[in-house]
Amino acid sequence: MDGFTLIADPTRRRILDALRVEPHDVNALIALLGVSQSLVSKHLRVLREAGAVTADTDGRRRVYRLAVDPLPDVLGWVTPYHRKWSDSFDRLAKALDRRDDRFRPDTT
Repeated sequence: MDGFTLIADPTRRRILDALRVEPHDVNALIALLGVSQSLVSKHLRVLREAGAVTADTDGRRRVYRLAVDPLPDVLGWVTPYHRKWSDSFDRLAKALDRRDDRFRPDTT
C-alpha cells in the first residue's frame, strides 16, 4: 500500500500522529483514540505491513513505534513543494528586513 492510501484513513493518521510523539502499546492507543481494540489492531497491522510502524515485544505487550522512514513516497512528493515554499518565504523575509532597515532611525 502506498503512503497516500495509508494516510487517507483518519484513524491511521491519528495512530501515526500518536506514535510520532512517543511509542504506545495497543491499550494506550485504544484509550487515546477512543476506538475498539479490533479497529486499532487492524490499522496497526496495515501500518506495520506497509513499513510505517515497527513493533517490539516488551514482556507481554507489543509496543509500536513510528518507523525510521515511514512514508518515503509522501515525503518524496511533498519535498519539492516544501523547498519552493521555503525559498519564497526566505525571499519575503529578506525583503521585509530590507524594508525595515529603511525605516529604522539612525542611532549614530
